[in-house]
Amino acid sequence: MMKKRLMATVLAGAMVLSVTACGDKGGNEASTQPAADNTQSSAADTGSEAAPEAEAPAEPTGPVELVVTTTFAGEDTNAQNYKDAVAAWEAETGNTIIDTSASSDETFKTRVTTDFETGSEPDVLFYFSGVDSNSFIEAGKVVSIDEIRAVYPEYASNMDDGRIADSLVDGKKYAVPANGYWEAMFFNTEILEEAGVSKPGPDYTMDQFKADCEKIKAAGYTPIAAALGNIPHYWWEFMIYNNQSPATHLEIPASIDDANGQAWVSGMNDIKELYELGYFPENTLSATDDETVAMFTEGKAAFLIDGSWKVGGIVGACQSDPEDPSTLDADKLAKFDVTYVPGKGDRKATDLIGGISSGYFITRKAWDDPEKQAAAVDFVEHMTSDEVMVKFVEHTASALKNAPAVDESQFNALQIKAMEMMAGATSLTGAVQDLFAGDCRISTFDGMPEIVTGRVTAEEAVAEGLDTYHNQ
Repeated sequence: MMKKRLMATVLAGAMVLSVTACGDKGGNEASTQPAADNTQSSAADTGSEAAPEAEAPAEPTGPVELVVTTTFAGEDTNAQNYKDAVAAWEAETGNTIIDTSASSDETFKTRVTTDFETGSEPDVLFYFSGVDSNSFIEAGKVVSIDEIRAVYPEYASNMDDGRIADSLVDGKKYAVPANGYWEAMFFNTEILEEAGVSKPGPDYTMDQFKADCEKIKAAGYTPIAAALGNIPHYWWEFMIYNNQSPATHLEIPASIDDANGQAWVSGMNDIKELYELGYFPENTLSATDDETVAMFTEGKAAFLIDGSWKVGGIVGACQSDPEDPSTLDADKLAKFDVTYVPGKGDRKATDLIGGISSGYFITRKAWDDPEKQAAAVDFVEHMTSDEVMVKFVEHTASALKNAPAVDESQFNALQIKAMEMMAGATSLTGAVQDLFAGDCRISTFDGMPEIVTGRVTAEEAVAEGLDTYHNQ
């Protein structure tokens, strides 16, 4: 059996630096980090704050019930891996998991925020380690890795601490990372062949992409599956990136007048051009993301920009029973491939958006509960162990010190294509929209229909978002 160590893991170190490089509004996270105390040798050696004085681990009196919330649900590739790992832990420990997981979207994020605000937070949360977690870190609702290690010294010891994201609030590490992510472009090979379009390669440019979209449109297909009125996120990200470089992408513009501000405006106008050329679905402003993804999986649209989690959804669409891998139609799946988003200017197509942006948090509520503390720690250690993680990382990335080898014979054709695509990536940079979160995105996310139809100019929309960001 052929085995390969994932190239994604090789890139993980650079990737995490990209994800956390620009946490504050000035684009310099260093200003938000506390200085190391040279009088504390352990802190100086690790680059983190000295751990609190150790206490004896809490001892439960019987089986424990933990409430756990994750994003491993719906079409996420790892949803079944998560269920299997949970079942194994329950069988081994006699404990029970109350799973409240849901697919990641803005509604899910709002639910998590509300749960913390109302005291209904879970015991363990798999969630985003960037700005989305700021509110409950600021409120002291989750426990830092250093504090946990003061009681459980081996906690997350199989992880490379340098790849664990620092909180943008206080510079401490809270979330034990699991698998990472990438964003790229899926395509339907059958449509491309019928339209006389060659398979896109690592040097694919926006000019080539537009020429190919014209051929696909002429062949009677929709070139791009996207719901600009619902989820414009991926196009927003990459079109901005196409007017920047990996070195500047995570810098929030001070205004539309600086170079990055103009890059953002150009990115919005690039989406507007594609809309005016008729490359999106006719109902792109009113359709849901689920509807346009279905256009892609049903062979009506050629291209789909999405994340690594979409691999599972595409594979599921090629099974007669989405829940049963044994029902996979291999011939149908063979029509799907994944490649790089077309590049422009200083951004090569092989410069991807990606990172290790999520991890397992243990909440203060569980930590302070002597019945739950040890179980919560054990659960996270189980879910992030080398043995469990090898099933999760597959074609993504990890922070493991010793990345396990994977057996390609255990993966389907699209997963293997994803591994090959990742092996050719030249860089991974975090998503700037994760730093530019909340109300500041409304004018360009929710307002995308206004931009592409010309009712609002790109300059007006970007300026409004930046004003909101800098004044919140």
